[in-house]
Amino acid sequence: MTTTEDPSPILTVWSDIGCPWATLALRTVRTAIAEKNAVVRINHRAFPLELFNSAPTPQNIVDPEIVAIASLLPELQWRCWAAPASSYPVTTVPAMAAVQAAKDREVGGMRASDQLDAALRHAFYIDHQCISIPSVILDVARTCPDLDSGQLEQRLADGGGIAALYRDYAQARSSSVQGSPVIETADGARHHNPGATYHWTSPPPAGFVRLEQYDPTWAHTLIDHITASAPTADHPIG
Repeated sequence: MTTTEDPSPILTVWSDIGCPWATLALRTVRTAIAEKNAVVRINHRAFPLELFNSAPTPQNIVDPEIVAIASLLPELQWRCWAAPASSYPVTTVPAMAAVQAAKDREVGGMRASDQLDAALRHAFYIDHQCISIPSVILDVARTCPDLDSGQLEQRLADGGGIAALYRDYAQARSSSVQGSPVIETADGARHHNPGATYHWTSPPPAGFVRLEQYDPTWAHTLIDHITASAPTADHPIG
């Protein structure tokens, strides 16, 4: 498990699991980390769109974004929601709270938290599972190799994850976090939705999303920057 003494660099990502742009950014970061054989921890911070907007993130905005992104990047295997409409997640707060709760060292730490975040996004964008439901979240958690799902269930029952999410929400409201996603490095640099050049043809939900291009090299540059003087994967941690 990851410990507080882990010297590997940290990349902080503010996001909502229900945000396709954030899911794309995280996929790009994880791919760059793997390709470079780098040792980087991802610290997930919640940017709960439904709390900022006082409403669920609507499917008629998410689906056009999924279409625009997946049309340009079919290797993602994303699809518009194909499960029954009644099972579409009305909230992603419980899922994001679970990602926060997984940071607890006894649950698995930052590595397990990132595994759970990735697995929940896969469950939503590819498997079309209702990640609003605690039992679904825990089923997904059981697929994460470094996560103790029993400990996670206890943390969720104690409300630890939701408290952490609301702390993130309060911090995001009072700082310069622009939205989902924001990628933040230890030296204070912030990047909002990097790599994507797009626009809505009309204000949502009336229009469509046009993604002109997506340049993933931003993640390689960022990983090079934060690992310049950090341990390599030849010295595994956690």
